[in-house]
Amino acid sequence: MESCPLCLAGHPKTLADVKGGTLVSYEGRVQVFGTVKVTRPAVNEFKSIEKFKIFNTNYLQVSLETIKRLIQESALKMEIMPNPKEVDGVKVLQLETAAGAAIRFFDRVLIGNNVPRSRFLPAKATSDLLHVQSDDSYVVRNVARKNPTNPAIELVGKFLSRFKSIPSIVELDSLKVSAHVWFGSGITLKVIQTNYLSPSYSVSEALWMYRSLKICL
Repeated sequence: MESCPLCLAGHPKTLADVKGGTLVSYEGRVQVFGTVKVTRPAVNEFKSIEKFKIFNTNYLQVSLETIKRLIQESALKMEIMPNPKEVDGVKVLQLETAAGAAIRFFDRVLIGNNVPRSRFLPAKATSDLLHVQSDDSYVVRNVARKNPTNPAIELVGKFLSRFKSIPSIVELDSLKVSAHVWFGSGITLKVIQTNYLSPSYSVSEALWMYRSLKICL
């Protein structure tokens, strides 16, 4: 840590990481560039996994002596980023600081670009929680899963009340649920993409043959 006071872990960006920050070179330093800094017209371009291939995991190893020195010198001035959100129908402004953004204050930074996915286990939303609780949990990768990347999961609305049990998703590539959908017990989600236009739908079959499942209004 003496020769490199800060190490930051990156990971190849997947569809599950499109809302996260990436690493850029700006003013001669490596910096973290997050979604909250992107103007609305450029959001889709920023989410591209082809143009921005590195995902910042915010997994850091930092020299405490260096942190202490920067604080004593009043040099560690973290940027506060406003992030508009809606909570229970109320619009709020969440003020954030990104831990990884501190790299711009360090003269020497080591970045690992291919950290195993098992080292990065976020559970920021119910979509992440569904994955963590499933049989494809990325804490210990299920050997039956052939796709090396995690499924892209997007849930809108309540979580616990919609699942009698967590479905099997070992063969699932992506899942988007934005309608009023209830999942029964013993569900297996696997292959293709489909849309359900019904405002209310109950999934009770024992097996669904859809790898890329999209249920929306």
